[in-house]
Amino acid sequence: MQATDSSTPEQNSETTTIQFIKENREVVVADGANLRFKALENGIDLYTLVGKLTNCGGYGQCGTCVVEIVEGMENLSPRTEVENRKLKRKPENYRLACQTLVKGSVSVNTKP
Repeated sequence: MQATDSSTPEQNSETTTIQFIKENREVVVADGANLRFKALENGIDLYTLVGKLTNCGGYGQCGTCVVEIVEGMENLSPRTEVENRKLKRKPENYRLACQTLVKGSVSVNTKP
């Protein structure tokens, strides 16, 4: 009988983590994952009551999935034109989760 290796595989460069600060949750995702999709998939609530009723389903039209990036801004896709329009009066570290691809570890505040 051959022994099996029960050690956990090293985290490779193709996975990354999203730390949701308010929820005290860390989610491991594939490199290039959509922030909104991964938050919702893992039970992280991005929306206020009004946002729950009026969100556009991730197409960047409503602006209700806004998040604050606390750390790791350099690990995200650049702001899209949609974000530039929707977030023009918001700080530079605010993003629309539906328009954001995660390419490295980040820390996020939901519903800023």
